[in-house]
Amino acid sequence: MKFLPSNLREKFKETLKAVLPIIAIVLVLCFTIAPISPSIILMFLVGGVLLIMGMLLFNVGVDISMTPMGERVGTTMTKSKNIFIMIALSFLLGVMITISEPDLQVLAGQVPSIPNMVLILTVAVGVGFFLVLALVRMLFGIQLSHMLLVFYAVVFTLAYFVPGDFLAVAFDSGGVTTGPMTVPFIMALGVGISAIRSDKRAADDSFGLVALCSIGPILAVLVLSMIYRPDVNAMSTGSEPIQIMDDTVQMWRAFMEEFPAYMKEIAISLLPIIVFFFLFQLISKDIQKRLLVKIVVGLLYTYAGLVLFLTGVNVGFMPAGNYLGQVIAGLSYPWIIVPIGMLIGYFIVKAEPAVYVLTEQVEELTSGAISAKAMGMSLSIGVAFSLGLAMVRVLIGISILWFLLPGYAVALGLTFFVPKIFTAIAFDSGGVASGPMTATFLLPFSMGACEALGGNVVTDAFGVVAMVAMTPLITIQILGLIYQIQEQMKEKQAAKDYTSIKVCIENLDNVDNQEIIEL
Repeated sequence: MKFLPSNLREKFKETLKAVLPIIAIVLVLCFTIAPISPSIILMFLVGGVLLIMGMLLFNVGVDISMTPMGERVGTTMTKSKNIFIMIALSFLLGVMITISEPDLQVLAGQVPSIPNMVLILTVAVGVGFFLVLALVRMLFGIQLSHMLLVFYAVVFTLAYFVPGDFLAVAFDSGGVTTGPMTVPFIMALGVGISAIRSDKRAADDSFGLVALCSIGPILAVLVLSMIYRPDVNAMSTGSEPIQIMDDTVQMWRAFMEEFPAYMKEIAISLLPIIVFFFLFQLISKDIQKRLLVKIVVGLLYTYAGLVLFLTGVNVGFMPAGNYLGQVIAGLSYPWIIVPIGMLIGYFIVKAEPAVYVLTEQVEELTSGAISAKAMGMSLSIGVAFSLGLAMVRVLIGISILWFLLPGYAVALGLTFFVPKIFTAIAFDSGGVASGPMTATFLLPFSMGACEALGGNVVTDAFGVVAMVAMTPLITIQILGLIYQIQEQMKEKQAAKDYTSIKVCIENLDNVDNQEIIEL
């Protein structure tokens, strides 16, 4: 049995293309305008190696385990045709996957004064509820754009009444929820559910689950803010001091101490999904033994990849990001953090594991009409712009609503003009782009800069994940608008060509045989 994909070398090259530009940018900054401790840069490089290995193993594992698991659960669950069972299973699945999401655990650990489990469970319930709504939308063919308009109207209405300290954290929660654990399973679940439908809109409706599941955490945390009162003083505290290593032995010990912690964390994260899937299969009894073995091997790849990935980004990338932000913001020309943030944002989205999953599934389901390359470029441009705006917030301390309100107004306005599938893909992309690299490098980078400038970390630094999640909604829909215009131009050209050919044929019919012979 073949447990490795035939395109392993290609996957390795894609991983290198994703990670090496980030490493190169950080190195150039460190050797020019932002000198940092040699121990920190060395830990960053070791973290980069672990990151590359982890992404490769994760991508392989997703292909042969998480994707087929999600598709099979979605198809089998929908075939039962019992709406109450489907709703109960969807809610349970949404809660379990969210609790398992490493990104959420990373964010919860960085939010001061709110207990980790309070935030995690609140977000999990929000995702579970909205996964049910996403399922109902797919089954009854409800327009995604209509649901997005209604729920984002509710979100921004609630946002007007909540404390400012909760606002950025709430929107960040929506971004980090859809990470490397959640996206492959939820997207595959959508594909599995749409597979049993024979109507033309089935493929379009297979997207949009991630988009709706990103709204749930925002609403849940906004509601939490109305009933939970944290310590105001604790909300303004900064990040923990960065530890400077004296030698390479101490540095290596730091990695070795974290490995067991992340092995345990990822095991706990994967366990609910694994138990759910195997119990589901025991009841349905519709899986082949060969495929079951392949899924088990794929889960092992996924587990190893996530352990390496999270160890690399948390031990190597997070301190480097925080320290780099402090140094650059402390320069006599702190405004330079805006273009630097844009440059980092352009490349860092390529290193998000879930982005690979989304772009590949989009290209496959659209039969190449929307290429993975075009998707990746649109996401990079969107995230670069969002990071520039996030750094402006850090510099001047403006409320995040001044960016989110007009941004979402434009994004929701575009839904009336672009093909429906692009709307679904765009809002899915927003959640996917804000993954573990954002939570473990960009957020610490923003926090470090905010601390150096003397700002409020919770109100000014938090929100970078939300900004990253917002701009792809606009850029991907603009891509859809361009695609629609090109298709219309092709149709007009085809109609002109058809008319020309028809005229030529009619003219030939009017010429008698003798004239043709003379010619």
